[in-house]
Amino acid sequence: MFITTAGRADNETIMMAKKLAGKLHIPFIARRKRSVRAIQSENGEDDCLVFGKMRMELYRFEEKEPFFFHPNLAMIRIKRIKQGESDPFLLAGDIKEGSTVLDCTMGLASDAIVSSFAAGENGQVSALEENQYLALLVDHGLKTWENADEKMIQAMRRIKVIHTDHYELLKTLPDNHFDVVYFDPMFEETIQESNGIRGLAHFAEGHDLTMEIMKEAKRVARKRVVLKDHFRSSRFEEFGFEVLKRKTSKFHYGYISVL
Repeated sequence: MFITTAGRADNETIMMAKKLAGKLHIPFIARRKRSVRAIQSENGEDDCLVFGKMRMELYRFEEKEPFFFHPNLAMIRIKRIKQGESDPFLLAGDIKEGSTVLDCTMGLASDAIVSSFAAGENGQVSALEENQYLALLVDHGLKTWENADEKMIQAMRRIKVIHTDHYELLKTLPDNHFDVVYFDPMFEETIQESNGIRGLAHFAEGHDLTMEIMKEAKRVARKRVVLKDHFRSSRFEEFGFEVLKRKTSKFHYGYISVL
C-alpha cells in the first residue's frame, strides 16, 4: 500500500497526505498528473490510498473503480424509518433510544449508522474493523460526510471506530458491557448483485465465527447477540440464532437473547 493525492491537490492536501503516510508507515508518492494505475505500475503494482479534500479512495491494483465510503444504503434505511417503517436489524437487536451497540464487523458502517441513529444522543455505537485502511477510510467518511440531514450527520459523528480484531477486544471487555453485540461476517455464499460486498471483499478480513468468539460475545452482551448472514447460511443453526426470515431478501438477521 502507498498513498498519493487526488489530482490537482493543493499544498495543504499534499501535506496532510504526507502526514498520513508517515502515521501509517507507508510510502507517499507524488501524483504529478499521472493516473493512479500508472503510478501503481511504476511502483510495484501495490494497492493505493488516494487522499483528497472531499474523500479517500482505495484502489486495488488492476481494478478499474476505486472503493470509497458512501452512506447511501444507510440513508435509504433511515428515510424509511422516518416514514414509520420498521428496520429488520433494529428489530433483531431491539435497538432503540439509549441502546449501546458493539458492531464487530464494521465494513462500510451502514448498520452502525442506522443503530447510532436509533440509539440517539444517549446511546453508544462502537464499530470494529481489523483492516487498518478500511477503518481509516470509513472513519474519515463518518467524520467528514456532509450530504445528509443533521440528525443523520450527528449519528455518523457519534460512531466510535476502532481498528482491532474483534475477538481480541471482546476478551478484554467486562461482562454485560454492551446491550447488543453484532456480527456481519462475509457471507458463506456471495450475493452477486451487491456491488458494495464485491468492493469490500478485498479489503475486509475474512475471519469466520467460532464457538470461542460467540462465547465472548454472549458474555459481553447485556441483551442480544445479532448475526446478519445469507439466508442459506449454516451459522444460524450452528450457533443457535432465532432467525427473522424475510421472503424477499437474500440475507436474514438472527439473534440470541442473553437476558
